[in-house]
Amino acid sequence: MGLTPDLLMQGYATGIFPMAERRDDPEIFWVDPQRRGVMPLKGFHASRSLRRAMRQSSFEVTIDEDFAGVVDGCADRQDTWINAEIRNLYIALQARRQAHSLEIREDGALVGGVYGVVLGAAFFGESMFSRRTNASKIALACLVDRLNDAGFMLFDTQFLTEHLARLGGIEVTRAQYQHALGKAVGQQADFLRPPVRSPQEVAQRMTQMS
Repeated sequence: MGLTPDLLMQGYATGIFPMAERRDDPEIFWVDPQRRGVMPLKGFHASRSLRRAMRQSSFEVTIDEDFAGVVDGCADRQDTWINAEIRNLYIALQARRQAHSLEIREDGALVGGVYGVVLGAAFFGESMFSRRTNASKIALACLVDRLNDAGFMLFDTQFLTEHLARLGGIEVTRAQYQHALGKAVGQQADFLRPPVRSPQEVAQRMTQMS
């Protein structure tokens, strides 16, 4: 029996997530890291240079307008864990409003974005991409702003990269993650409720809160 959207959501509820070794590998395996990357929603670090880039940006933000395009942008690299089955599963979740994307556009063209899965008040960030300087950083800043507004309690980044660490990401133990996950999935949040804010508006809000 193959992986279904329901089984996928059951996995997230227990703290595991799927990956493939590479794009052309049909096998999918579950991952349960001993140390988990999370982005504290009140601890996102928007540097002065990032806020300045956001204020000067010509980018526009959209929500769920091109989910498949964001997934494909994330997979458009030499090494990717997104195979055809994983792509189809997340598109199916988006149709059920259990997955969402935030797109960064320039003159209407998709130049960056991030997507993830929602369960209760937990957001599981899957991947992001950038075709312009700072596009993925700005996508992440706008996503954190939206998650805070929408009532989310947990932003799971799966692993901690240097890029995420510079923006405020941290590592927690499996036990700490499970505790946070248990609290978050029992609460409610609405990803689609907050208004869509421009990078300039998000930068202003983050400056006021810093």
